[in-house]
Amino acid sequence: MMAMNGAQPSSASPQHGLTDRLARWARGFSGKSEESVVEDEDEQRPRNGTAAHREINRRKQLYSDIGDFLFAHDLDLTPINFSVALDYLTGANIGVEKAIKAVMMERGKITNSWIETIAAEQRADEVTPESLASMLDKVEENLTQFTGLMHESRNSAKDYGAALQEQAKDLGEGRDNEPVLARLVGLTRSMVEKTRQVESQLRENQKQTQALKSSLENARRAAEHDHLTGLPNRRAFEGVLREEMAQAQEGGETLSVAFCDIDHFKHINDTHGHDTGDRVLKFVAGLLAKASNDRCHVARHGGEEFVMLFRGKTAAEACEVVDGVREDLANRSLVNRTNGERMDRVSFSAGVANVLAYDDPRGALKAADRALYLAKEHGRNRVYLAAETD
Repeated sequence: MMAMNGAQPSSASPQHGLTDRLARWARGFSGKSEESVVEDEDEQRPRNGTAAHREINRRKQLYSDIGDFLFAHDLDLTPINFSVALDYLTGANIGVEKAIKAVMMERGKITNSWIETIAAEQRADEVTPESLASMLDKVEENLTQFTGLMHESRNSAKDYGAALQEQAKDLGEGRDNEPVLARLVGLTRSMVEKTRQVESQLRENQKQTQALKSSLENARRAAEHDHLTGLPNRRAFEGVLREEMAQAQEGGETLSVAFCDIDHFKHINDTHGHDTGDRVLKFVAGLLAKASNDRCHVARHGGEEFVMLFRGKTAAEACEVVDGVREDLANRSLVNRTNGERMDRVSFSAGVANVLAYDDPRGALKAADRALYLAKEHGRNRVYLAAETD
């Protein structure tokens, strides 16, 4: 993250623990921490066989190679970077290996943003209509199995009860009841065994269903979130727009939309590099997200463009909110973290429109986009309100 005058350190990410572990490994690779001492002590311990010794050395070498790869390309110590480096160095993912080789031949180095793009594409490839359909088929199969197991369990219980009643008729005073009791014990043992089998199958069925549920939820999140900024993506925003429009119309509320586009973003990338450009995107996303709540939604619409939706605010009121964020960004002094150089002023332009003033949401989005274009044309770093007669 870029340094700013008077800025507070960013909060820890949800993967902070894993990132710390990667950082400790990396320090161990470079010999800059006590981790190397631990490794040396491990080497002094007796080995149970040469195979185990070779495996430990192989893993150490792999960790060292991953560390060298990350440092050689000046990559951040993140789980995603570690995973991609592992796939590349072990050949576990042919697609990743080919992509890295192609980039290295063309540019000589890979970047954090490139890895994030590759990781997002990998996830997108995994979340296909076919894979989702397969998961849903599996859920239906599990439900069918569950229903069958329940029927089987109930039928077994009925059969067991009927068999007990039949055998109990043969019990009587003054008779040799041992054979009957033996049959009863056998029936009971058989029922206990069937019950155990059904319980085991039910547990396995429940475990698979939970795993599928988690996979479906992860697939949904991956499909609706922008990997770089963590904001909802365009697809998710379109769903929110439909929901918010219905609620606004039902409750007689206002609804406004704003397009925000970072000014001269290509110049930022060309001057400071794509890694810095990505940090600018994350930083602007964070400023816009501060305004979000259950009545204000922010998403990355694509590239350097963000979209905001305000329920309960007129277009003029939404303009004031967006302009406040614009002014906050424009007044900040940002520094390129890579070389410590102060950057030119970073700003964005925006266009705002009243959603309900148009026949459909697309008309409002086009009006906000036209207002944004005018703001760019008239000097940038400003917020324009779309005329409702557009």
